[in-house]
Amino acid sequence: MTEIPIILLAAGQSSRMGGTDKLMQPVDGMPLLRRMAQRALAVGPVIVALPPAPHPRYGALEGLEVQPVEIPDAREGMNASLRGAMASVPASAPAAMILLSDLPDLTSDDLRSVLGAVKTYPDNLVWRGATDNGTPGHPVVFDQSLFAELSELTGDSGAQSIVRHCVGKVHLHRLPARNALLDLDTPADWAAWKANRSRSRSPI
Repeated sequence: MTEIPIILLAAGQSSRMGGTDKLMQPVDGMPLLRRMAQRALAVGPVIVALPPAPHPRYGALEGLEVQPVEIPDAREGMNASLRGAMASVPASAPAAMILLSDLPDLTSDDLRSVLGAVKTYPDNLVWRGATDNGTPGHPVVFDQSLFAELSELTGDSGAQSIVRHCVGKVHLHRLPARNALLDLDTPADWAAWKANRSRSRSPI
């Protein structure tokens, strides 16, 4: 296998949404999770970390050629999802992309652009999306040599510790506007994003 798999993290609890599931909120006539999965599938193979079944998020992915991975200890936090998903990444993969599910402005072209940086800047270990002014964001691609560390993370800090250890080997790849950083965690976030989108619609 030479393709770089995309790990879509979708096992979180939406704890700041006041009882609603942010990944099931409709965008363009479909749940946000399905929309993000479709954008990722346009770029490469997709592994989706999900909460324990049964859960509505499984239905949101019905019919898509993604590989769902149930995360039984999802309540631990993001690193449980990383550990579980990494177990499904082929050992032959040259790298793996980590993608959050609540970044609605990220496009398939953005993902392709970051993946392209892996070949353009091969001397790095981490390739990371950034805003147009250089603020680090998502997605983040990790070299194969970091797979073991990703598979051993605990807690809810994500892979920031690994990124810090790779100082000097991290390529920040600028993407349009705030595509790499704008996430939707709260009802207020959603309201602001929808209001802005009604004025200027996001490209596919």
